[in-house]
Amino acid sequence: MATMTLGGAINAGLRAAMEADDRVVVMGEDVGVLGGVFRVTDGLHKDFGPARVVDTPLAESGIVGTAIGLALRGYRPVCEIQFDGFVYPAFDQIVSQLAKMRARSGGLLSLPVVIRIPVGGGIGAVEHHSESNEAYFAHTAGLRVVSCSNPDDAFHMIQQAIASDDPVIFYEPKRRYWDKAEVSEHPAHDLHAAAVLRPGTDCTLVAHGPTVTTALAAAAAAEEDGFSVGVVDLRSISPLDLVTLRREASASGRVVVVHEASTFAGIGAEIAAAITESCFYDLQAPVLRVGAYNVPYPPASVEDDFLPDVDRLLEAVDQSLHF
Repeated sequence: MATMTLGGAINAGLRAAMEADDRVVVMGEDVGVLGGVFRVTDGLHKDFGPARVVDTPLAESGIVGTAIGLALRGYRPVCEIQFDGFVYPAFDQIVSQLAKMRARSGGLLSLPVVIRIPVGGGIGAVEHHSESNEAYFAHTAGLRVVSCSNPDDAFHMIQQAIASDDPVIFYEPKRRYWDKAEVSEHPAHDLHAAAVLRPGTDCTLVAHGPTVTTALAAAAAAEEDGFSVGVVDLRSISPLDLVTLRREASASGRVVVVHEASTFAGIGAEIAAAITESCFYDLQAPVLRVGAYNVPYPPASVEDDFLPDVDRLLEAVDQSLHF
């Protein structure tokens, strides 16, 4: 199709979904006239009007609660949460209502709501603007949780999420909003399929969202030292594509999982357990995890030391290779 930024690709995906289905509405703080704090919804208010691109009050519980009501009336709302750490006032609506309505109604009711959340650090912001809270929602049965890492996936995954009859938490890596790449006409993967971005015979790096670029850089650096390191982009955090993860883990015998969230009770722990349970005799080393430290997000001046980088990933690869 064209070269787009990741943020521009989400915008184009939203536009395509709204053109295809007039039940799709976009709502959130400053998503309308301003076009969002990251300008991801820029131009949609002008083209679709205030009834379909709705500027809401600063009340996340109200945004999600209203979206639930709209979904029950046949709409397909797309909510924007301005920053990752702002989602907590809506936690009750998401966990107690949105995630449970289908089961509560015995399958009679569905809530096709997408909640877009810019996620992660790397933009020099403060706490509540740089958090990685995917484990909360991945742990919640009834929610689908996905994370795009590049413009092509961003364009197609947002449309696939909107088409889902189940609620979807849609994570967008805010520090990658301006990364550019080609966007294809047709999706290469289903919404919940992992992507093998490069194969590896010595070790496999598993990443999602903002850390995929970091993993690819680490794999390229390892190749210069003579090691074959593969990279798997999870794309879907819940459900996990365990078939792909098990296959790649068995092929290389070594796995390192990286994410910006704390490693304590993070998604990497679930991946490590799942791979160890099913691939134990194929592994040459324990599954290792690289992530942020288990403390509140620090001031922006030291976030580079807090977030996982290429050096920390390479240290983990080296540790795995020496078992």
